[in-house]
Amino acid sequence: MLCRRVLNLVKFHDIIMRSSTQNFVGIINLKHPCGMYSTGSISTELPRKLKKDERKPLVTNINELKRMARKERKQKQMVKEKILRSPENGLLVKELIPIAHEVHASRTELFSCVSRIAKSIAIYSCSFCGEVHVGHPPHNIRTCNVAGSPASKEHCWKIGDAEHVLPLVESFHLYDRIGRAVSHNERLEVDRIPAIVELCIQAGVDIPEYPTRRRIFPAYNLAGKIIDFEKKFPKEAAPDKDIYTYGFWEKRKKSSEDNKLRDMHCDDAQAIAVRGMEAWVRMRTGASKLMQTYAVQTCGYCPEVQVGPKGHRVRNCEAFKHQMRDGQHGWQEATVDDLIPPVYVWHVQDHKSGRPLVNRLKKYYGMLPAVVELFARAGANVSDNYAGVMREDVAVPEVDEERWVV
Repeated sequence: MLCRRVLNLVKFHDIIMRSSTQNFVGIINLKHPCGMYSTGSISTELPRKLKKDERKPLVTNINELKRMARKERKQKQMVKEKILRSPENGLLVKELIPIAHEVHASRTELFSCVSRIAKSIAIYSCSFCGEVHVGHPPHNIRTCNVAGSPASKEHCWKIGDAEHVLPLVESFHLYDRIGRAVSHNERLEVDRIPAIVELCIQAGVDIPEYPTRRRIFPAYNLAGKIIDFEKKFPKEAAPDKDIYTYGFWEKRKKSSEDNKLRDMHCDDAQAIAVRGMEAWVRMRTGASKLMQTYAVQTCGYCPEVQVGPKGHRVRNCEAFKHQMRDGQHGWQEATVDDLIPPVYVWHVQDHKSGRPLVNRLKKYYGMLPAVVELFARAGANVSDNYAGVMREDVAVPEVDEERWVV
C-alpha cells in the first residue's frame, strides 16, 4: 500500500512539473512589443574593471612566455645566425600594406562621421569620474564612485565632444622600428602621435610629416644582436641627409589640422551613421590583423601603449607601485582594446520616449561602445556581435513593475 502511494505521488509530481514547464515556456515565448524573446539568454558580461593593484591579463600564457625566454637565452649563447622574417628584419609585409591604408582611411572617415553626428546628438561627460552618456537626457544611474564625487554617487554632467567618444591613445613615433628604444632623456624630443596611426606607418603608410626608414636589404640576428648592413652600405637612392628623426613639430603646424576631416557632402544623418559604423568595424578588424604581425606593447598597470617590437624606456608610469619599478612600465603584449579603447555607455532601447534611465532598473539595462551607441541613435543598425552586451533578450520593466520581476 505504501509503495503504491509513493508511485502515485511521483506520477503526480511529474505531471505538475511538465505542465508548469510548458506554461513557463509559453509565457517566455510571448511576443513582447520590443520583439520575440527566447529561453536561451544571449547576454554577455563586459570586461571587468581592474583594481588599482591588479595587472592586465596576459594575452599569451605565462608558461609560454617563460618557454620562449629560455629558448631565446639558449640562442644567444650559440654564435650562429638566426633567420628573421618580415617585419622583424625591418622589411614590410607586402600583403598587409593595403590593410594599413584601409585602416588609416577608415580612421579618417570615422572621425568625420562622429564629428557630423555629434552636432545633432548630445554627448555628456561626468566632471568627476569621466563616465560618458550619449543622448539627451543623461541617465540617473548613481555609479560615480571616485575621490571628490558626491555622497549620493550621482554624476555631474557636462557637455562632451567627439574626444569623449573616441579617446586618443598616443605612442612615440619611431623612425626605425627595429632600432633602439626611446630613452628617458629623449622623451621630449620624439613626437607622440596616435597609436593607430603609428601602427599604419610601420605597416606601410607613408606620411610626409612623420618620416620613417624603409629598408631594401633585411637585417640579421647574430647571437642575439641585430646586424644592419645598410648602415655600412647605404642605398644611393635615398641618403639619410635632410632627415630628422625627431622635432617634427618645428616643421608643421599643431592645430586642428592634425585630424583634418574629409568633407562629406551628405546631409542625411542616417547615411552618415551607416558609413561611420562600417568605418568603425573596418578599423578594428584591420587593426587586429595588423597586430597579429606587427607587435604592439602596453603597460600592464597603466594605459601607456608603444607600437613596435619593444616598449620605450621613459619612466613616466604612475600606476600601482611605480616607485618599486623606478617609474618604468611593465610591458606586455597589447590587444586591440588597448590600441582602440571602447568607451562603454548605457544603451537606451527606446530613446524616443525622452525618459532617462533610472538607478533602480540598472541591472536590466545593456551597454554599448559609445561610438556604436552614437551611430545607433542616428539610425544605423547594430551588428549582431554586440547583441550580448545590448541585452536585447531582456525586457526592461517599468519602475512600478520592478517588484513583480523575479
